[in-house]
Amino acid sequence: MSIVSENIKHLRKLKNWTQGDFAEKIDIKRSLVGAYEEGRADPRLNNLLNMSKVFKVPVDFLISKDLSNLSEEQILKLAAPRKPSSKVLSITVDTNNEEQIDLIPQKASAGYLNGYADPEYLEELPKFQLPNLPKSGTYRAFEITGDSMLPLRPGTIVIGKYLEDVTDIKNGRCYVILSKEEGVVYKRVFDYTMENGKLFLVSDNKSYSPYDIPVGDVIEIWEAKAYLSMDLPDYSDDTMDFEQLKSIVLELQQEVIKLKDHS
Repeated sequence: MSIVSENIKHLRKLKNWTQGDFAEKIDIKRSLVGAYEEGRADPRLNNLLNMSKVFKVPVDFLISKDLSNLSEEQILKLAAPRKPSSKVLSITVDTNNEEQIDLIPQKASAGYLNGYADPEYLEELPKFQLPNLPKSGTYRAFEITGDSMLPLRPGTIVIGKYLEDVTDIKNGRCYVILSKEEGVVYKRVFDYTMENGKLFLVSDNKSYSPYDIPVGDVIEIWEAKAYLSMDLPDYSDDTMDFEQLKSIVLELQQEVIKLKDHS
């Protein structure tokens, strides 16, 4: 049977409704409920909307998420809006009313947990703008610490775009997370709120163990969009030395000369 068939049957049984009870609530024939639950027919949109209302579950959950192993409490918790926080995001603008990118340096990251919503705190932070960032979002920059996300080294500045909802997380991508217990961290994130109400945080450096945090502890989520680093690639050790690099350049110059001679 399809996911929607299993979900309808499971949700109806959680309510202790007979097929007749359920049919009456959404104003259809009992036989049609049986056809839906057995996978012999697919509900029309108007019937899905009515089911969504009586079950208090979004339509997209009914048709795309397997709810058959969840309790009613888990389903209601899952269906509730999942915002990183209920606060209004504080921003700073320049004299032309253009949003600026606030930079959270390493030394200020500890204080950011208390000052993230304080306009006066944000006003004191360093600020800059990047011309190529889309104007459709709000951005903030964070100077990362430690070596858990190599090859990005300590001191690298990660620029993140603000996410309003946990459901916008794309599993496996990198995010800056501000949470009550961890403060500011930069990790790859996997959304397991449907299964256990937590986010799973993974470091690129395998020396660091993954861990999870309750989604209720999350205050802000910033999707990594760019980074700034003062560490230029070093070709002197494990890639190529200066003489090798010079040889490659000379070979390229000779190829260019040959192309000119034949043109």
